[in-house]
Amino acid sequence: MNAWRRFTRAYAALLNWLLVASVAILVLPVSMQIFSRFTRLIPHYIWTEEMARFLFIWMIMIGAMVGVREGAHFEVDLWPRMSARAQAIVRLFASLAILVFALVFVWAGTEFTRFALNRISELAELPLWVIHVAWPVTGVTWIVFIGEKLWDDLRIALGRAP
Repeated sequence: MNAWRRFTRAYAALLNWLLVASVAILVLPVSMQIFSRFTRLIPHYIWTEEMARFLFIWMIMIGAMVGVREGAHFEVDLWPRMSARAQAIVRLFASLAILVFALVFVWAGTEFTRFALNRISELAELPLWVIHVAWPVTGVTWIVFIGEKLWDDLRIALGRAP
């Protein structure tokens, strides 16, 4: 296995860990919101709503990254059974479509992040670029993972796969 495959496998493992961590951490501010609304056990913290929203955004983006890596995102099986070569060609077209979305995420996400560079959130006073950077990071990650799939499918389509 070459260095690129080891890198993408390690990166995917990191993303899986971050996804689990973001879901686990998201439980805390959401639980605090619920308990503070219906009981007097803890005070009503305003920052919990904003923190939950920010964690939810990152959770969705990390989930989309993992979904592209695992081939579970943006894919729908419509074609009948085909040869491995024909399936690779269909996957090439699907991967190119995802690549277009990834490039849009990188370009528009960079502009989105640049817009938020000197801004802070209203309640928690967090820098907004930390949230906005999720879009270009997602786009770059999709490019990395789709590049790997494009290479594999191109080799199969050309009859050069082992």
